[in-house]
Amino acid sequence: MSDSSAKAFTLTRQDNGVAILTMDVPGESMNTLKAAFGDEISAVLDEIESDSSIKGVVLTSGKPSSFVAGADITMLAACETEADARALAAGGQAVFDRIENMKATFVAAIHGPALGGGLELALACHYRICTDSPKTQLGLPEVQLGLLPGSGGTQRLPRLIGVQQAMKMMLTGAPARAKQAKKYGIVDDMVPQSVLLDVAEQFALKAKPHRDAPQKGLVNKALEQNRFGRNLLFKKAREQTFAKTKGNYPAPAMIIDVIETGLNDGMKAGLNAEADAFGKLVMTPESFQLRQIFFATTEMKKEHGVEGVKPAKVHKTGVLGGGLMGGGIAYVTATKAGVPARIKDVREEGIANAMKYSYDILNKKVKKRFMLKSEMQKQLSLLTGSLDYRGFQDADIVIEAVFEDLALKQQMVADVEANCKVETIFASNTSSIPITDIAAKAQRPENVIGLHYFSPVDKMPLAEVIAHDKTSDETISTTVEFARKQGKTPVVVKDGAGFYVNRILAPYMNEAACLLLAGEPVEYIDKSLVKFGFPVGPVKLLDEVGIDVGTKIIPFLVEQFGSRFEAPAAFDKVLADDRKGKKNGKGFYLYEGKKPGKEVDESIYAVLGVTPSKKLSERAIAERCVLMMLNEAARCLDEGVIRSARDGDIGAIFGIGFPPFLGGPFRYMDTLGLDTVVNKLTQLAGSVDPKFTPAECLQEMAKENKTFY
Repeated sequence: MSDSSAKAFTLTRQDNGVAILTMDVPGESMNTLKAAFGDEISAVLDEIESDSSIKGVVLTSGKPSSFVAGADITMLAACETEADARALAAGGQAVFDRIENMKATFVAAIHGPALGGGLELALACHYRICTDSPKTQLGLPEVQLGLLPGSGGTQRLPRLIGVQQAMKMMLTGAPARAKQAKKYGIVDDMVPQSVLLDVAEQFALKAKPHRDAPQKGLVNKALEQNRFGRNLLFKKAREQTFAKTKGNYPAPAMIIDVIETGLNDGMKAGLNAEADAFGKLVMTPESFQLRQIFFATTEMKKEHGVEGVKPAKVHKTGVLGGGLMGGGIAYVTATKAGVPARIKDVREEGIANAMKYSYDILNKKVKKRFMLKSEMQKQLSLLTGSLDYRGFQDADIVIEAVFEDLALKQQMVADVEANCKVETIFASNTSSIPITDIAAKAQRPENVIGLHYFSPVDKMPLAEVIAHDKTSDETISTTVEFARKQGKTPVVVKDGAGFYVNRILAPYMNEAACLLLAGEPVEYIDKSLVKFGFPVGPVKLLDEVGIDVGTKIIPFLVEQFGSRFEAPAAFDKVLADDRKGKKNGKGFYLYEGKKPGKEVDESIYAVLGVTPSKKLSERAIAERCVLMMLNEAARCLDEGVIRSARDGDIGAIFGIGFPPFLGGPFRYMDTLGLDTVVNKLTQLAGSVDPKFTPAECLQEMAKENKTFY
């Protein structure tokens, strides 16, 4: 425990009239703003005000690699009413207003992340200087927690950099890098870290700035500086926002309202509206669920794969297979984990394609000036290729991403055992074959594990780590830690057909296919689930993944779990018509013309032998697909496929885009009430199909009034 008398703020006076105010929260690796600091900050500001020798103040962080990561969101759990939450925002606003109105010139010296409340603090200062380090980023990510910036951010940022850019940053939550921050006008200067404080001190001795209106160019002036132009701007922003959120998230709409209030009715009205909206949002169920996801992922970052078992260090990796998955795995290994990856393929083109995967992504970053060419070359130099096992002898982990064929994968295990070290881990990126089968002939089954990535690997945040009953604890911990270094959120699951994510996805996709065969139109099914909150509908998803790949897992599931996983005959008909989806330009959607992948290929109905007509409501369609997923998720937890409801929720959100504002399958079942879930399933089992019969564990829990959390 840190000493409670230890202060977070220290003021150091200097002879040149500049005082350095350092924020360093004791016992924490990052600075976060807490309500409890209010009195301490007020005392420091009193001290500065009463000392006429202090002409300027440089506000800086005592942490080596961050400025202020934001406000401490654990404070929000203590809020019982809107008024409590509103008071938190108003308190922050009052402190920052006071900084803005100080006689001395305040300069924020920023190195590393300045996010949320951290950026709002910097915005209250009169000048901002940041370092040119890749660690430096400035942003207002509150929307990702279902909130809005509550300490003046909605008012100060638009006045500083213009409505459009400020609104974009608040609605997406995406941070700006140092170079962008300088370009947008968030910071007054960008300098090397070695001179950050010197330059900040020079600014602290200047008078306060008189800033011009931030709009650049005639069009922006017309849009932002008169009421008519602004109305148009906000109207457009609302339309685009609703198209994205489908009305499922309340925060974005409130962000737009609050910015508009401030611009039309002045700063004071804007700050009042901001505090009101903050109070309302903290109490919404959506924000509650998004905050739980944040806590869960933070918790997961601190866990080893197996409690008390330390991971071994990975210095070198091998990747078998140069396809899309192999290329993606090599990319995250080199660029995120910073570990050399040796790619083996039977063909030279395979190796070339896998290398190109990384080159294309990095080259885009260089073109957009997010990255120096030398940095790109450094990362690419970690990738090498080979047609045989030369260069694999010292690999610590070899990740297999060859196509789904059991004999081939068993051969790969034998090859790695023959050509690598005794300790080398063999990790299989299979999506359907049980790891027990892959390890069946292994001499060292304790080194064999599943490491299942999702496509596209560079974007999808989840990795499933699958242990079979002979996998050693150290292999599990090492693999979990390595996946985390690759930028993934790893979830440990038990071996079995479909593991966790694909096992709960299959019944959901099958149900969408049944609805399609019953005549519900393709785009209507997809729209119903997008409205429910999924990023993409189930039929579209099948086209994206590849219809041949998407259906490959079904036989494994039927073999292990029986007829409830049987897919409708529709899939066979579609594949017989050589429709594999996006990859061969033939699927449920059209991939020619002006809007590839946007319009349904009407000829699919003839292939399926159905005439499309809407019979069910959007709600009923979404409910049927989602209930199949919830029922299977409950079984997975009951069978120990996942270790906890938390892991199951994170797996579904990060692996298949389960709507984050609902908190994941288990939090959603808790919200609905398990008796409601059981009743709905029982009803469908009677009226539609016995496969809807609720899992026994759900029936038991409902009887005993239990919840997952």
